[in-house]
Amino acid sequence: MAPLRLLARLAGVLRFGRSYNSWAKLTVPERIEEKRRAALLGGGQARIEAQHRRGKLTARERILLLLDPDSFVEFDMFVEHRCADFGMEADHNKYPGDSVVTGQGRINGRLAYVFSQDFTVFGGSLSGAHAQKICKIMDQALMVGAPVIGLNDSGGARIQEGVESLAGYADIFLRNVLCSGVVPQVSLIMGPCAGGAVYSPALTDFTFMVKDTSYLFITGPDVVKSVTNEDVTQEQLGGAKTHTAVSGVAHRAFENDVDALLNLREFFNYLPLSNKDSSPVCECHDPSNRLVLELDTIVPMESTKAYDMVDIIHSIVDEREFFEIMPSYARNIVVGFARLNGRTVGIVGNQPKVESGCLDINSSVKGARFVRFCDAFNIPLITFVDVPGFLPGTSQEYGGIIRHGAKLLFAFAEATVPKITIITRKAYGGAYDVMSSKHLRGDVNYAWPTAEVAVMGAKGAVQIIFRGKEKHKEAEYVEKFANPFPAATKGFVDDIIQPSTTRLRLCRDLEVLASKAQSNPWKKHANIPL
Repeated sequence: MAPLRLLARLAGVLRFGRSYNSWAKLTVPERIEEKRRAALLGGGQARIEAQHRRGKLTARERILLLLDPDSFVEFDMFVEHRCADFGMEADHNKYPGDSVVTGQGRINGRLAYVFSQDFTVFGGSLSGAHAQKICKIMDQALMVGAPVIGLNDSGGARIQEGVESLAGYADIFLRNVLCSGVVPQVSLIMGPCAGGAVYSPALTDFTFMVKDTSYLFITGPDVVKSVTNEDVTQEQLGGAKTHTAVSGVAHRAFENDVDALLNLREFFNYLPLSNKDSSPVCECHDPSNRLVLELDTIVPMESTKAYDMVDIIHSIVDEREFFEIMPSYARNIVVGFARLNGRTVGIVGNQPKVESGCLDINSSVKGARFVRFCDAFNIPLITFVDVPGFLPGTSQEYGGIIRHGAKLLFAFAEATVPKITIITRKAYGGAYDVMSSKHLRGDVNYAWPTAEVAVMGAKGAVQIIFRGKEKHKEAEYVEKFANPFPAATKGFVDDIIQPSTTRLRLCRDLEVLASKAQSNPWKKHANIPL
């Protein structure tokens, strides 16, 4: 009878509403089905309803919405936690699958590994078993070459397990690092994410949030109050608005669970499955030779007047579809994914509407991280340049603009994917060099007729060159430098093109560069200026 008693204890029969005797009478297949039903119910109907009242889906509902119908293959449904302290060994504290659902499935027919934390079981807290399940799918994703998607909704480490839960976090962190640059990693924060839990999303390639229901912070409002005497709400401290507009921790926020998961399906289509795959190519119904006539007049005649770089991007890419990354943070640079003749491309562009498109600390880091992701996963880079320089000021200098600006320079120089650059207007000073110039191994560099490639603007330049004798000299400087010819005559731009032909040129060049083969000198790894 001892083995049966042990099985009854592990199964938590009391929680299933069965007596020991009725459980013992079940056949093994019946016991399996009983456990499976319990796993599907998570923390129970009452907790599922509480989750719904918060405006949130359950862990399993999220997976079903994210993945293609009938494609989810679950792993470790019967795993239970191993904690025997603080009453955790009791039958009613054992839940099949513990507090996370893991497995593999398809998104538009393409393989992905997924884990979804279950807030209905111990608040989604991480136990040793929980971590073990996540590590297992990450190991397999790395082995077969498929992305890992984490749906985070967790109260943090399971306190009852002590150091074992901390060890579980570290095991996950290690795999995040090993997967980095090998398979894409995406985190979708769909509930609380606090303490050590925040570092796994921070190590992944993209972190998305859900407005009003998701939070990321190292320490909660109560601890902040006790240590710094600051009064702050969860939303102010670590809500979606804070992390998408102020801290830059999150890349985008969505309205609710359904909106987030549908957008994640769309986003997934832009990504290769691993670093061994080329940039994804979809069927394209937008003619590659389409002329974009409005571009011939989009740049204002006055060089100080702003325009919207996103308008240029939308008019050039396939079907005007552009998935912008970090649209609310460091808005003086625009980054995101689009397609040209069906092929996924990464787009980087200065934004003249915000701070005249100057590069600063935040925009440099934002751009550098995006460029490095694209390079790691074979996604060609298209760069639109209208940059008057780096943002001046003591706050920038004291904040380390030299070091942070060097990150963007480093990223473009290191990248070996196809790189095509279009100078739409200003390309001044060191910022010209940084923005994927020919000198950083740009493959094809174009200038529009409105381009100005120079050390600095005409007004500042003549003040330095002529020192008090600058009257009537500004026009001379403009004639000599504030146009695309000096760079073109030296071969620093490959052609001066009519703006309306930009899409045609880009599509043609990408086809040619699809077979590009370039490598960097062997090294264990580079030492980017962090």
